[in-house]
Amino acid sequence: MPNPTAAMLVIGDEILSGRTHDTNTRYLAGVLTEAGIDLREARVVSDNAAAIIGAVQTLAARYDHVFTSGGIGPTHDDITADAVAQAMGRKIDVREDAREILAAHYKKVGIELNAARLRMARIPDGARLIDNPVSAAPGFVLGNVHVMAGVPGIFKAMVASVVPALTGGAPLLSRSMDVDRGEGDIAAPLAELAARFPALSFGSYPYQRQGAYGTNVVARGQDAGMLDAALAEMQDIFG
Repeated sequence: MPNPTAAMLVIGDEILSGRTHDTNTRYLAGVLTEAGIDLREARVVSDNAAAIIGAVQTLAARYDHVFTSGGIGPTHDDITADAVAQAMGRKIDVREDAREILAAHYKKVGIELNAARLRMARIPDGARLIDNPVSAAPGFVLGNVHVMAGVPGIFKAMVASVVPALTGGAPLLSRSMDVDRGEGDIAAPLAELAARFPALSFGSYPYQRQGAYGTNVVARGQDAGMLDAALAEMQDIFG
């Protein structure tokens, strides 16, 4: 049975402008790989309602899970919650359970729960809250869309509360070796090797170290025995 599929949607003008580096996609990819959920697509969109709505609708229809990061804070350009609600055909407003979480947190730290901060309690109808042990403001799950913060530390904490509860498949395993030759030199034998192991995927990644060129060859799949056999052949061919 094939593994569940997923997509990542990164939201924010700061990512597209280059001011902020996206680390959340790489982190999520590693967690999903270990959980046996195949990340098939990643997109970055601006803080634009139409762009977010279109991406959410497309990805939610195409994959088993969609994970978003960014745009659920207290400022005027944090529009992800409203856009996701519209994409999924739900109403949105301040929800009492989310408001209580924020009220307790800000009372504890001695900060006013003002109108801007209260925006983070706006949750679409029917959504389930995602716990935020770092800064309290919750994310939410609506249908197959998991809406999470963009701040890496908070994103990681939310992922830790969401992914273990999802049904995964077989984790993706890998074997690799470095070959002291360029990709052009190994392309033909690598293609023949891939043909002998159709259940595996093979990739080649060139590198330069101390002035010498080489290629890192990677085999990926779910069968450890088959991967070991492929690695043995790789070592015979390229070793």
